[in-house]
Amino acid sequence: MEHILSSFHSLDSPVFYRPLPLHRRPRWPRMGSSTPHHRNNQNKTKLIVIMGATGTGKSRLSVDLSTHFPHSQIINSDKMQLFNGLDITTNKIPLPERKGVQHFLLGEFDSIDADVAPSQFRSAAGSTVADIASRGNLPLLVGGSNTFIHALLVETFDPQVDVFAESSSVSRALRYDCCFLWVDVAWSVLSEYLCIRVDEMLDSGMLEELAQFYDPTKAGAMVGLRKAIGVPEFDAYFRKYPPWESPENGVVPNKDCDPSRREAYEEALQEIKDNTCRLAKRQIGKILRLREGGWDFTRFDATATFQALMKKKQSSAVAAPELEWREIWEREVVEPSVKIVKRFLEE
Repeated sequence: MEHILSSFHSLDSPVFYRPLPLHRRPRWPRMGSSTPHHRNNQNKTKLIVIMGATGTGKSRLSVDLSTHFPHSQIINSDKMQLFNGLDITTNKIPLPERKGVQHFLLGEFDSIDADVAPSQFRSAAGSTVADIASRGNLPLLVGGSNTFIHALLVETFDPQVDVFAESSSVSRALRYDCCFLWVDVAWSVLSEYLCIRVDEMLDSGMLEELAQFYDPTKAGAMVGLRKAIGVPEFDAYFRKYPPWESPENGVVPNKDCDPSRREAYEEALQEIKDNTCRLAKRQIGKILRLREGGWDFTRFDATATFQALMKKKQSSAVAAPELEWREIWEREVVEPSVKIVKRFLEE
């Protein structure tokens, strides 16, 4: 656990959003509550905010913390995971890994052909935070879309201002009492892991999922869920090899397949890996921007965990490395996070 800076300062260029209506699935409130613990002396709702680049273990930490704080409920702040569909491509946490913890704003929006503007997220997530806290439960905000996190947390939000532009300033006035946990991994390790993760996603059925999602009439339309990394990269592949022409076009090609198809697949695969790494750099840059603006982050270095995890993936002796990376994660990330959250809730 450290208070140090990462080495990436690249920022996203300004993004302009179309505030289109979204169709959100209704959710019934869960019965039962605990003793309220969500107000501080300034009468602000206490909120745990777990941040970090893609692939750093934010979702895992949120569920791990929920086992220590049993009245926790998780709010997703990943813009692509808001949408219903493409669960593998968008890396939604699988249901068994949620361990019974209730998740909100995860796959709840059906309007996949409309962008979610930061102001829309502010409204939806703000209502969710209030609902969770009103029942005496502890809200955990988890995700990598820092533009959305900023929009939700600041007291005054101006949708016309890009706070991540160099000419803008970041407000320190927040409407919640926040405990910020930043999970970080050394870039040399994270970039390698992200490439491995893309391969694992494809082995888990990502290409088949994208083949079903592919619509030639909307190929190239960069809006809503179609912005998810994997969709535009494989749109080019499917234009050459439409999934309806042959079942083989919708599965990962083997080494004996048509060389041209294999080449087109490898090209899309490499673009996904490159774009995933670019996304991670932008996310780190935005976290640094918020921290430089006065947001108080506690940084947890999960590098050793991911080194051990990749060692496990490359080793034939599975049992020992499996135990090793989990022990490191518990010792260096989970346990200190639990201590910080306990102190925060007691304040």
